[in-house]
Amino acid sequence: MSDDREQRVLQRLQLTLSPGIGPRIQQALLERFGSAEDVLAATPEQLRGVDGVGPKVAAAICRPSRNEEAKHEWEQCRQLGVRLLLRDDEEYPQLLQETCDPPAVLYCRGELEQRDALAVSIVGARRCTLYGKQQAERLAAGLARAGMTVVSGLARGIDAAAHRGALEAGGRTIAVAATGLAMVYPPEHEELAAQISAQGAVLSETRLDQKPVAGLFPQRNRIISGLTAGVIVVEASQRSGALHTARHAMEQGRDVFAVPGRIDSLASEGCHNLIRDGVCLVRSVDDVLEALGPLVAPVATAGGSEIHTPRELTLNDQERRVLDAVGIEASHVDEVLRSIDMDSSRVLATLTVLEMKRMIRRLPGGYFVRATN
Repeated sequence: MSDDREQRVLQRLQLTLSPGIGPRIQQALLERFGSAEDVLAATPEQLRGVDGVGPKVAAAICRPSRNEEAKHEWEQCRQLGVRLLLRDDEEYPQLLQETCDPPAVLYCRGELEQRDALAVSIVGARRCTLYGKQQAERLAAGLARAGMTVVSGLARGIDAAAHRGALEAGGRTIAVAATGLAMVYPPEHEELAAQISAQGAVLSETRLDQKPVAGLFPQRNRIISGLTAGVIVVEASQRSGALHTARHAMEQGRDVFAVPGRIDSLASEGCHNLIRDGVCLVRSVDDVLEALGPLVAPVATAGGSEIHTPRELTLNDQERRVLDAVGIEASHVDEVLRSIDMDSSRVLATLTVLEMKRMIRRLPGGYFVRATN
């Protein structure tokens, strides 16, 4: 790591570790002063000119010992194999970056990949029924096999079932922890967290030694929804924390889905209320992939294809080959036929199928163009 990069990390850590500074206040400070370095160089009087910064917070930022604390935290991260991602880093998740209050620093154990932009989160009750657990595992496995990354919160119940479903299907999964990465909460998920970091990543916005605090769980839910194109609520009572994630998703412009339970099931009351209020009812993975809107930018899959909308993941190999031959700029049918080593009649029939599935549009003069919405 370059000296300049290390200095920026330490400066951002100093702000993050200062008591009273959450993501919104930190963002306001950076917008006012321009950089973490300039924030740390400001006087207490200048700092108090920012909304939410009172005398205690200003004094905490200016405390000289904060620099040593940041160095110690950084050294602990190195020893534990935890990387720190800043908002201006290339690896920082683009979808999360576009939310209103993304973490200024993300602690990461494992690896984030470009294809993680094809992600859906699955959330629900900690005290779930067998039905809820089975549905979470089934949906997570199906999404993982389709090429989607499954995001959840590493909690007991539905979260753990979603992570395990994705792992057992050989897919990628990301856990967003409400505690620091020096510990695993709940402790019985230590092995699960290790499997997730080997097949995806475990993320947190809190300092390494942060212990469980009630308020941190709803706060981290905005990250779970912010990392994904949509949120599936599998099982939730009327007071479930999973509904906080659904609300964050709605505020962030993400799709929200709900899995129905028995009509008299208290464990599914929250899901039934969401469905009554208009969110998409989920019966299968296809319901999710069909309903998700266009991606912010095309994402390359492990097979090398470019995905513009998640519903493209429902195509078979032949349909995928033909779709890849049609560009976002108009392509003539003769061009498409020449570019694919396949019988012409099969290509023409597949173009018709793709048109019926609204994956491509037919233009006058024998031209086709890929649909991206």
